[in-house]
Amino acid sequence: MKLFEYASYDGLGLAELVKRGEVTPQELTALASEAIRLLNPRLNVMAVSMQESAEKESMSALPNGPFAGVPFLIKDSTLHAAGVPLNNGSRLGEGMIYPYDSELMRRFRRAGLVTLGSATAPEFGFNATTEAVLYGPTRNPWDPERSPGGSSGGSAAAVAAGIVPVAHANDGGGSIRIPASCCGLVGLKPTRGRTPNGPDNAESLSGLGVQFAVTKTVRDAAALLDAVSGPDPGAYAWAERPSRPFLAEVSAAPGRLRIAWTGNPYSGTAVDAECLRVLHETVSLCEELGHELVEAQPELDYEPLFVATMNIWAANTYHGIERLAKVLNRIPSEHNLEATILNTYQCGAALSANDLLTALDISAQASRSVGRFFEQYDVLLSPTIASLPFPLGVLNANNQEIDIKGWTEQMFTHAPFTSLFNTTGQPAISLPLGWSADGLPIGMQFAGRFADEATLLRLASQMESVRPWSHKRPVIHAANTQ
Repeated sequence: MKLFEYASYDGLGLAELVKRGEVTPQELTALASEAIRLLNPRLNVMAVSMQESAEKESMSALPNGPFAGVPFLIKDSTLHAAGVPLNNGSRLGEGMIYPYDSELMRRFRRAGLVTLGSATAPEFGFNATTEAVLYGPTRNPWDPERSPGGSSGGSAAAVAAGIVPVAHANDGGGSIRIPASCCGLVGLKPTRGRTPNGPDNAESLSGLGVQFAVTKTVRDAAALLDAVSGPDPGAYAWAERPSRPFLAEVSAAPGRLRIAWTGNPYSGTAVDAECLRVLHETVSLCEELGHELVEAQPELDYEPLFVATMNIWAANTYHGIERLAKVLNRIPSEHNLEATILNTYQCGAALSANDLLTALDISAQASRSVGRFFEQYDVLLSPTIASLPFPLGVLNANNQEIDIKGWTEQMFTHAPFTSLFNTTGQPAISLPLGWSADGLPIGMQFAGRFADEATLLRLASQMESVRPWSHKRPVIHAANTQ
């Protein structure tokens, strides 16, 4: 197999070749390693290499999972693999090593995925771009002067460039969907409690966060969710199991859905005209497919919810940094934390228990309001982000002149549509349904009812069949190296 052939397949496609004996896991690992060698100097997607262990793993008896032998990357955030540094994109956390796999990592291995390393992430995931001081900027393969989004930007850039067909990602405010939009990928944020957080964490970010992946295709997202979903022993809470596999939804008709749509962020942020153009095109496409489209959105009091979300992030950032600093015997300071992250840590230290509980109460009230809205609609459609992929340097987490409020507002300016569904815990998916005049990807977000990934996957598969994107390739891509 040649590198350009390897880069043309999705994860299930490569796994099928392995099962038929047309290619070996060792060959796929070698091809992915070659793609890393050729493209990482241009994109800067790799945080930690696991090439030696990947080669050994590919030569061993891999589990008979749906992705047996398929190359994979984990994000340098939250999830950990035994013996591999988990830096969390931070100089403070650099070199943190767990002696065991987290539960989700164990399930990725059980699915047959072969992990070649970890992908870059911003410091403690609190950024909508991927430009950590520790690693330097990760570049978008569609335009290397632009951001791949964040916080799962390294994973998204690697998948978009054909280095791996699927990569781990997580999402506490849009961190799966934002880079999926910026890089032209499928970005499914599952329902809160759908994937495991154990054994070290309860609810990530007090319930805002969820872990999963970015993929090239809808079917890869569905199959991977089947492979890794479900509670781990002693889980604090979890989403109800579906009645049938998620992969079965990909071939199922969605029926006639009642879809609300909006291009108006609660924050009042201006949305780029090209994003609105693609939104209106998507509305028309959904109508042509027989769905009912209604311009509507839930009623929310934005400012209290904004402050509540900011305080939840601050409290959790403080807690995470404190725990890490004690384990590594380090003192958080301007020497090992970026300026806005240090400010967030300090703000978190000043919050009271009442402040956090008030934030959770406000979030719960918003969630119930949105839940009532979804009694009338199956899906809510919006742009994923409010702009085209933005230039590198726009979101500078090391800016000493900005406080936590200003920093959070800056991030929400670019991504005002995603965070709501972290608050509510509902599933949401970004699909690359449009392209700018300059050829940059534009994602559309579809949000569904709580625990109803099935409807989203059926609709996403329908979108993929009538508005395909797999033939689109960025400027920097493994297939362009030969």
